[in-house]
Amino acid sequence: MPLIALTGGIASGKSTIAARLAEHGAVVVDADRIVREVQEPGSPVLAEIAAVFGDELIAADGALDRAALGAMVFGDQERLAQLNAIVHPAVRRESGRRFAAAFASDPGAVVVYDVPLLVEARVDDPWDLIVVADAPAEVRERRLIELRGMSAEDARARIASQVPDAERRAIADVVIDTSGDLESTRTQTDALWERISSGR
Repeated sequence: MPLIALTGGIASGKSTIAARLAEHGAVVVDADRIVREVQEPGSPVLAEIAAVFGDELIAADGALDRAALGAMVFGDQERLAQLNAIVHPAVRRESGRRFAAAFASDPGAVVVYDVPLLVEARVDDPWDLIVVADAPAEVRERRLIELRGMSAEDARARIASQVPDAERRAIADVVIDTSGDLESTRTQTDALWERISSGR
């Protein structure tokens, strides 16, 4: 019943690795999806965000205006820390519940936590393996421009706002180099799955 953390910077190919592991049979728990769920209309997390950052962040349909909130905290470490203090505990509780449910359903499951902010929020959890998707900043910048339509300036700012790549590599048990083509990433992920499977 290995519990694996999968992390990487923006546009690092982390989702590609997660999808490949799911194809092999891993149960993938997506931290970004949980973040959206704990901030749904009527949730305590959303109410606290509104109380701290302002009711104007709540749209007419009761949903969080994520773009406005992102603009408010981007580049402001104090406000970002306030937001994280609201969101991270709720995400931690829900992800822990999902890990437990996966292992209760199948004690032999391989559970992969797809989590961008591992260094910032969860590095001390009892992971059996920490996997880092890794590509140079210039490769990720190009992906953000070509695949997500960002300007070069915005892409560089998003990358610069995250923890340095060296900090992620420092906690890694396995680094998957995603700077090559898709097949190279899949081949490395397949090798990782073989390693996980042989140790179960």
